[in-house]
Amino acid sequence: MRVEQLGEGEPELAIVGSIHGDEPCGARAIERLLVEAPDVNRPVKLIVANEEALERNVRYLEADLNRAFPGAADADTHEERLAHALLAELRGCTILSMHSTQSYDAPFALTDGVDALAEAVVPHLSVDALVETGEFAEGRLIDFVDVIEVECGFQGSDRAAENAYTLCREFLAATGALDDPAPKRTDIPVYRLERQLPKPVDVTEYETFVANFERVAEGATYARAGNETFVADRPFYPILLSAYGYENVFGYAGSLVGRLDEPVEAGPEPTPERG
Repeated sequence: MRVEQLGEGEPELAIVGSIHGDEPCGARAIERLLVEAPDVNRPVKLIVANEEALERNVRYLEADLNRAFPGAADADTHEERLAHALLAELRGCTILSMHSTQSYDAPFALTDGVDALAEAVVPHLSVDALVETGEFAEGRLIDFVDVIEVECGFQGSDRAAENAYTLCREFLAATGALDDPAPKRTDIPVYRLERQLPKPVDVTEYETFVANFERVAEGATYARAGNETFVADRPFYPILLSAYGYENVFGYAGSLVGRLDEPVEAGPEPTPERG
């Protein structure tokens, strides 16, 4: 784990990149910030999390870091020990954590719910949507600290790295570390994860037929695994849906619950379900 800082004093803000080693966009954005060294009004901690996995261009070495929190100092795996150390570094900070996907080429944000942090910061970010993770946050950083996660674009792409850098600057401006925050937006839709869309693990060829954040009608075929097709038993919005992004799920079925400038209603408890 590499830890750097902009500004003087004890940081109350933090930016985290490359929790997953095959998602270099966050590390690239942090490197760019360190080279530019902007004058900040509030000190900021910059963390490249899983350096060893990043060097090998793999998601993780022994365990998925973003499923390993809170971890333990004496844990058996590298990522569980790293999770414990990372939480210690982030204690007391408001955090932006950068990721990338195989499912969507534009940025969107994730929080565990629409809270004061989301309402204050996300409207100033150039994101297509806000996703509430709710019960699907178990073991993830988002379940333990005040964090806004952002998916910056396709894994390994220059566009994702550029988006990550832009989102860093927007986050710092929205939290007062830089001047002139972007105008507050009122058009950001809010989605909620409701259930997983499992896929079999005993085949090698997968395909998806629907677009993320676009409504899938009941009866529509949304994916294929080998010779098996998967059909929606009720309408949903695909979120983080891709053929190969996850080992045992295609992604998530979600609902559109409102806009960030409107009250968001509570939803049902999510349950894993195969379509």
